[in-house]
Amino acid sequence: MRGTRALLGALLAAALVVGGLSGCQTVSGAARDRPSGRATSAAPSGFGAEFLAVDECSSFGTTSFTEVPCTSERAAARVVARYDGDPAQGPACPATTDFVLHISPSGVVRRGYACMRNLEPPHPGDPGGGGGPRTIVGDCVYGAGKGEVRETACDGRGGRTPEYRVTSAVARRSQCPPSTALYVQLGGSRPVGCARRL
Repeated sequence: MRGTRALLGALLAAALVVGGLSGCQTVSGAARDRPSGRATSAAPSGFGAEFLAVDECSSFGTTSFTEVPCTSERAAARVVARYDGDPAQGPACPATTDFVLHISPSGVVRRGYACMRNLEPPHPGDPGGGGGPRTIVGDCVYGAGKGEVRETACDGRGGRTPEYRVTSAVARRSQCPPSTALYVQLGGSRPVGCARRL
């Protein structure tokens, strides 16, 4: 069953990369570190006291996700943070979040979002992994036109050749090292990513 979970994780990671879950980052401008990506719905399953609370697990489905016990062979990802409300106005997910589940209101379940981490590799949210809802230090990007960049796997497995690697995060552009070839918007307290050409 472990191989099945790994296969499901790999398929989801590939779908998320193709679907553009990592989104676009602008090369300059106001900082954004909110969860982004395609709205993926999660439907209540009746398991647990609170739907998709921190440290609970979900299964992967073709159109929706359900909550399952983490010991279940269907468990594929764990909630690392959970927030109520709209992701655009709420707190950012942790840096190494693999994907974000948007939770639709239903009964006693409030609208919100869950920051998810795959139980097994691959982890697109890891530095250089080529996905996740945030661009972080260690990630690679390529030019997507009109002053935008998109994240891609640093090892080239993302289907696009990486052009730059984010080597540090600073508060202001003037704090980037002289080798910086591109400024990438990261968000948070150090919103400027200093990237060097590969």
